[in-house]
Amino acid sequence: MKPDDGYIAYIVNPKSGASSSKLTSRRFEQYLVKKGFDVRSSLTTSLEDACELATDAAVDYDCAMVVVVGGDGTVREVAHGLEGSDKPLLIVPGGTENLLANELGFDEKLKTILRTFEAGYIRPLDLGNANGKCFTSICGFGFDGQIVKCVSERRDGHIDHFNYIGPIWQTFWTYKFAPMKVEVDGEEIFDGRGLVFVGNISRYAVGLQVLHYADFGDGLLDVCIYKCASRVHLVKHSVMTVFKLHAKSSDVVYRQGKNIAVSSQTTEIETEIDGDPGPALPIQIKVIPQAVNLMVPEGAKPAGIRTRIIRAIG
Repeated sequence: MKPDDGYIAYIVNPKSGASSSKLTSRRFEQYLVKKGFDVRSSLTTSLEDACELATDAAVDYDCAMVVVVGGDGTVREVAHGLEGSDKPLLIVPGGTENLLANELGFDEKLKTILRTFEAGYIRPLDLGNANGKCFTSICGFGFDGQIVKCVSERRDGHIDHFNYIGPIWQTFWTYKFAPMKVEVDGEEIFDGRGLVFVGNISRYAVGLQVLHYADFGDGLLDVCIYKCASRVHLVKHSVMTVFKLHAKSSDVVYRQGKNIAVSSQTTEIETEIDGDPGPALPIQIKVIPQAVNLMVPEGAKPAGIRTRIIRAIG
């Protein structure tokens, strides 16, 4: 990319991320300006605002690309705004976890961002749509959704991994394992008590490879269902997932598809989408293939636990 190709829309969530990610963002912006690029920065005031800023950039002929600085929620809304546009999107990771950035192989180093920008390597990103709500990474139903609800209710500004300890402990001892039904491309694949994950990327929080076979650009969503009705069974599933043995386990259902339906006869099941509270069941999920052009580190692998810990502590 050259300076005369057009301006760079630089969309920043000022409330997202630790000090290290904010420093990386400032240094990258300074680098672009020094290289002669017209960088037009905007600070978001809400997730809706992030989507609107990206939508404006998507239809602006003079805009050449978009940079987003923020966590999973901000990245999701910017990607939503760019859906269908050919303008590339570059992520400067922020936020508590930033699942998509981790999956793409970004770390906390400025040189990784610079190398990615200079190489200009593009990969398509599928998006998911759950009852009209966009997501880039993973939806969780049941246990996971309950944790996110607890964190959201207690949230007061920026959060970190320590904010999840209490909700995880509370949910572990109080969760009731309500039944759910899951259909993939019109076929019922599960009806019972368990934990359900639907997503676009392979790794979840702290690098757990829940959706073992997921590829964010293959035009499919992955579904992982842990058959589970007790705390003992939940611990067993957790250990199997840590050692990447769960996907072929007899008490795990793993599928891929384009249309997924999740429902329940109860109203007790909470949901989450990219780490934010999701809509109530029933939920219809569909994939939007190759919706966004992502600028990614060429040949990079998903970030490991070490990188995630560094990002977590800032």
